[in-house]
Amino acid sequence: MTVIGVLGGAGTVGRVAVDRLARYGLGELRVGGRDLDRVTAVCRATQGAAAPVRVNLRDPRLLRDFCAGCQVVVNCAGPSYQVLDTVARAAVAAGADYVDAAGDLSAVEALESAAPPELGERAAVFSAGLMPGLSGLLPRLLATGPLARLDGYVGGAARISELSAVDALLTRGLRFGTALAAWRDGRVVPGALAPLHDVTLPGFRGRVHAWPFLSAEFARLAAELDVTEVRNYTVYVTDAIPHALAAAWADGGPVEDHVPAVVAAAEADLAATGPYYTLLFQTVPAPGAGTAPRRLLLRTPDSYALSGVVAAIATGEVLGGRVKPGARSAAECLDPAGVFARLSGDPLVTQAEIL
Repeated sequence: MTVIGVLGGAGTVGRVAVDRLARYGLGELRVGGRDLDRVTAVCRATQGAAAPVRVNLRDPRLLRDFCAGCQVVVNCAGPSYQVLDTVARAAVAAGADYVDAAGDLSAVEALESAAPPELGERAAVFSAGLMPGLSGLLPRLLATGPLARLDGYVGGAARISELSAVDALLTRGLRFGTALAAWRDGRVVPGALAPLHDVTLPGFRGRVHAWPFLSAEFARLAAELDVTEVRNYTVYVTDAIPHALAAAWADGGPVEDHVPAVVAAAEADLAATGPYYTLLFQTVPAPGAGTAPRRLLLRTPDSYALSGVVAAIATGEVLGGRVKPGARSAAECLDPAGVFARLSGDPLVTQAEIL
């Protein structure tokens, strides 16, 4: 019998991943977390499809025992800057494939830097969430021919936990992306773009603020696709979060000192519009390509919960043998059309369209 282990199963992302995996009927579920009571409650909701296990990612023995006997280990625990490749190594060493709802290029590089021999036979999929993840996967559906331009807008209003705030404060430097940059003619062009203030965008509520940030994920996508220019924006419903992040980076000091301000800024956004998150991608065909501009739009009321759906879908792809061995991001190894179709029918997606 197939056994799927889910770590961080009592969190916002993990609860949804467990629910979807149980609904998909992919196998027996082993749900792990530090608080056994919370994990047990999550398992109870699956009506017997999952078994709770107390586990701590910082305890190598407990982590090793959790992974033993699993065909796939799904990590929904964080923060990602601390987890990195820790769970991936334990899973692969136990003979299991691996799916991470978070993680980024740093985690992939950490695993590959001293790659365990088992990685030649096991798949390790990182960034199987909304961003990074869907933000690098879904635009591929629009790349049906040479493109003059690809624009991405991802954001909205969502509650930010303290751990997520730490991750946000640490996403600086070239390993994560370049603020105010665009991709033009095969290279990153720093300072090419300015923030867009008080603009209206399809799929976003009212007037919003779009801050240019060419993420490492989007730069890799631009290098892969036949596109002349790429612009990528993080969208906020107010200026509260950008100002909180800018103040923290200017001040320096321990990251933890600035967590309350980021959490409060997210609450201010929620008070302004209510919870929602939008992914909007627009393309302009290259001259002579003979195709019309296209648009992809996807909306959800909960970005974290939708990451759990993506992780569950990625797990199904891995179990189905549709992901090759090795470490890579979800955007580079999942089928964008298949994922979009699955998301279109999920109750956490309120709008999904390609025009």
